[in-house]
Amino acid sequence: MPSRDHPTLGFVLHDVARFLRRRFEQHARGLGLTRSQWQVLAFLAPNPGIHQAALADMIDIEAITLVRILDKLESRGLIERRQHPKDRRLWLLHLTPDAHPLLERMRELGEITRGEALAGIPEPERERLTRMLTLMKTNLIEACDRPVDAQKVNHG
Repeated sequence: MPSRDHPTLGFVLHDVARFLRRRFEQHARGLGLTRSQWQVLAFLAPNPGIHQAALADMIDIEAITLVRILDKLESRGLIERRQHPKDRRLWLLHLTPDAHPLLERMRELGEITRGEALAGIPEPERERLTRMLTLMKTNLIEACDRPVDAQKVNHG
């Protein structure tokens, strides 16, 4: 168990992510969206035409949970479902024109939140931090594609 004086990387990363979300939510309260709803919009924006199962997988939520979020976003006129041209079982997701101003505002609030988080960190260090975290992400993606070595897990 990490001590207060020496928290582990995982705990620090988790806390930073949690506080980034919390602060963004404080800024975004007036937008009338839940965190799950703005997360879906944020992931859908660069992936127009993605099908529901792929989006659920990308966001790491259950498909049924995503369906409820999509229903609410669709009722607000922010997304539309279009039937796949070759597979009638699949629905393809698209943002509506009404979603774009909201996404732009979300991006602005994201920049404000990142600015608060990175206050006091010089630009070269910000770039270095991003490069290191990106490398860590790549390492973990690759590691997740390999089987776990039981000997390493059991014996450290």
